[in-house]
Amino acid sequence: MSYYFNKVLKTKDFDEAVEQATFELKKEGFGVLTQIDVKATLKMKIDADFKKYVILGACNPHYAYKALQREDKIGVFLPCNVIVEEHDNGDIEVSAVDPIASMAKVENDTLGEIAVEIQNKLKIVIKNLN
Repeated sequence: MSYYFNKVLKTKDFDEAVEQATFELKKEGFGVLTQIDVKATLKMKIDADFKKYVILGACNPHYAYKALQREDKIGVFLPCNVIVEEHDNGDIEVSAVDPIASMAKVENDTLGEIAVEIQNKLKIVIKNLN
């Protein structure tokens, strides 16, 4: 089982892809709690050059609340990360964590339906990107 699902965007530049991913997440009830510019952070912290790469920390508060009620340590998997990265050939790839894969090691069967619902929403986000 893969731990993420993704889509390569050939008609968007990097900033447009970040904007559209954020918009599509909001349509599915996710807010972006954090936005980490990995390229800028690595340059500032260790003077390393890296490709354009942003991590969007997305959270749907209703699902987060349900999951936390059933398993208080599930917060180690929150928020759901979505990444936008630019490849050497100029393609932009957007990838989302698969919550089923990330919760596979949690021994709490009551989380399964929540993980499936979140997975479905994140798959819609990725599918709607163009």
